[in-house]
Amino acid sequence: MIQHVWERSRESRYLGRVIVATDSREIADAARKFGADVAMTRGDHTSGTDRVAEAASATDAQIIVNIQGDEPLIDPASIDAALLALLDDPGCEMATLKKRITDPDDVQNPNVVKVVTALNGDAVYFSRFPIPFDRGSGAVYWKHIGLYVFRRNLLLSYSRLARGPLEESERLEQLRALENGIPIRVAETDSDTIGVDTPEDLAAVERLFSLSEQNNRNG
Repeated sequence: MIQHVWERSRESRYLGRVIVATDSREIADAARKFGADVAMTRGDHTSGTDRVAEAASATDAQIIVNIQGDEPLIDPASIDAALLALLDDPGCEMATLKKRITDPDDVQNPNVVKVVTALNGDAVYFSRFPIPFDRGSGAVYWKHIGLYVFRRNLLLSYSRLARGPLEESERLEQLRALENGIPIRVAETDSDTIGVDTPEDLAAVERLFSLSEQNNRNG
């Protein structure tokens, strides 16, 4: 799965270097076998952002993208869209992605995080609950895709930001930025992805890969 993420990330037009950051020797060995750069990190990190920050601190990168290893369907064009959202605005310190939800079941699914944005494209709130509330006007719902772009100074200081009650309640790390007054720019993408958090998620991704291989053989 990590190899799929690595291969797709390398297809981005704007990423200069792709590093697999891990505290697992097994993952590190597997990643080196398929040619990845590996950064070994401490094992006591409480979040992926902290792990990425440790890896980034050993480089001189000024813009860092946190691409989660459980997103094998991530689209390189989506990575670029999030990067450009930050690059196009020197005052923007953090960016992420959203996709319009078309499956009604996803609206009610707490594992599909929803995001609402302001008119300028900045995040207003992220929630596992369906937001906004639909009073019959045909509300549009947006899925948050958990890819993050950071400017260096923010990433390296992120773990020192205070954790607020919203982050604790929702168990959503990105709310830490909003609760500390840091805007998050949200770029739109048409490409969906499946984060592999459950056996059902893994089965769904395996089916998609199988269909893709069949189409390639038949094409």
